[in-house]
Amino acid sequence: MSQQIRVRFAPSPTGYLHVGGARTALFNWLFARKTGGTFVLRVEDTDVERSTQESVDGLLRDMKWLGLTWDEGPEVGGPHGPYFQSQRLEIYQSYARRLLDNGSAYPCFCSEETLEAKRQKAETEHRSVHYDGTCRNLSKEEVDRRIAVGEHYVVRVKVPDKDYALEDLVRGRVEWKAETLGDFIVLRSSGMPVYNFCVVVDDADMKITHVVRAEEHLTNTHRQLILYDALGIKPPIFAHASLILGEDKSKLSKRHGATAVGQYAEDGFLRDAMINFLSLLGWNDGTDREIYTVEELIECFSLERISKSPGVFDHNKLIWMNGQHLRALTVDQLLPMVTPVLKQAMPEDSRLDNPETLRKLVELIQIKMNTLKDAVPVAESILTASSPEDEESAGMIATEKSHALFAALAKEFATCEWVKDGYNAAIKAAGKTAEAKGKDLFMPIRVKITGSCHGPELVGILDVLGRDEVINRLNA
Repeated sequence: MSQQIRVRFAPSPTGYLHVGGARTALFNWLFARKTGGTFVLRVEDTDVERSTQESVDGLLRDMKWLGLTWDEGPEVGGPHGPYFQSQRLEIYQSYARRLLDNGSAYPCFCSEETLEAKRQKAETEHRSVHYDGTCRNLSKEEVDRRIAVGEHYVVRVKVPDKDYALEDLVRGRVEWKAETLGDFIVLRSSGMPVYNFCVVVDDADMKITHVVRAEEHLTNTHRQLILYDALGIKPPIFAHASLILGEDKSKLSKRHGATAVGQYAEDGFLRDAMINFLSLLGWNDGTDREIYTVEELIECFSLERISKSPGVFDHNKLIWMNGQHLRALTVDQLLPMVTPVLKQAMPEDSRLDNPETLRKLVELIQIKMNTLKDAVPVAESILTASSPEDEESAGMIATEKSHALFAALAKEFATCEWVKDGYNAAIKAAGKTAEAKGKDLFMPIRVKITGSCHGPELVGILDVLGRDEVINRLNA
C-alpha cells in the first residue's frame, strides 16, 4: 500500500478492558504490524464522571500483557498528541469555530425544557424526534445579541438534505436517508464536545487512515460522515466487525463468565493463547486452522477476512487452546511462568527452591496443564503425601500382597541406581518377590506413593520426590 497506514484503538477508561475491546485493539494492531503502519492508542476520557485513573492504569496494564504495544499514545508520546481527549479541549474548540465560520454549524439557544416539550409533541403526533431547526436561520445580529447578554447555547451542525452511503470493508454498502437525522449537537453549553465530534476531530487530527471498530459504532457513522463533509476532510476507510456473542448467542456479558482481560491473566491464561483465541472471533484466514503464533497471525491477517457473522466466545475452547499453547512451550520457556504460581501456592515447600527438582516437576506436570493455575493441584498431588482418593484405591493398598510388594520395593529402592532404568529394575524385582505384575504391580505402587490411580508417569514422580521421600511413603 502506497499510503502510510495509521489505525487507532480508542477506549473509554470507565471500567476494565473488555474482551470485545481487546479484540478491536488486536485487529487494529495486527493490521498495523502486517502493513508496517502505525498503531495509535487514544484514551477517550471526556466522560469526566465515569472516567478514572484506575481504569486508565488497568487499560495500559492489560494492553501490555497482551503485547499490543502502541507506536503513539500514553507513555510513548508522538507527533499528534495529546492522546487523552480531556487534554484536547482547545483543539475541539478550534474545530467548532471552524464549523461556525464556514456556516456548517450554528448556535442553538433552545432550552432543555423547550426541547423536551417538542420531543413529547413529536411523539404524540407519531413524528420522528428531530430538532426542528428553530435557531438554524437566526440572523447574525440576533445571535450576537443573545450571546452578549449571556444566554447559554449549544453548537449544532446543519445536516445537509442528502443521503449518505458508506462502503464498509466488512458490512459492504450501508446507506442513510436524509430525513433520518436532524441537526445534532457537537458542543454542549458547557463547552464540552460530544462523542461523535471528538472522534472525527481526533481521527482527522491524528491522520487515521482506517477505522476498525465494532459493529455497534455503525450507527454513529452517519453523523461522522456529515462532520467530515462539513470540515472538508476526506473520511477514513471503515471496517465494522460484528459483535462477540456468548454461547447462548446473546451479547457477551458478565453472566457468561469473565469478560475482563485482566481476569484471564490472573487465571493463568497465556498472552499468546488469548491473542490466538480473540483473533478467531470474527476473523479467519480461509482455512480450518485454529492454532497460530502471534507472528503467524501478523502474516495471515487482512481486514477483508473479517466476517460479517458474530464471533461466539466459547470458554471451553479458550481453555483447550491455552493448553495447546502451554504444551508447545519448552520447559525453559514455561519455568519462569509457572514457578511464581507454584511458590505462591506452596510457600513452605523448600523443594521448589531446588532448580533441578523444580525443572523435573515442571517437565512432568506440563502435559497435565491447560492453564498455569492447573500446575498447583498436579504439583500438590505429587509433592504432598496423600491418603487414597476413594475406597477402591484404598482397597488396592490394604491387601497382604500389596504390603509385601511395598516392603520389597522399599528394599530394592534403597540400593538401586536412582535413574529411570534403576526404578524399572527395582519395580520388576519387587513384583517378582511379591508375585505381582501388570496392573496389580503398578497401580498399588502409584496409589501408595501419590494417593491416586491417575497422574503423570510414575518414574517421573519418583525422579521428583527422590529416594528418601519415596521409601518413607512406601513404609508409611
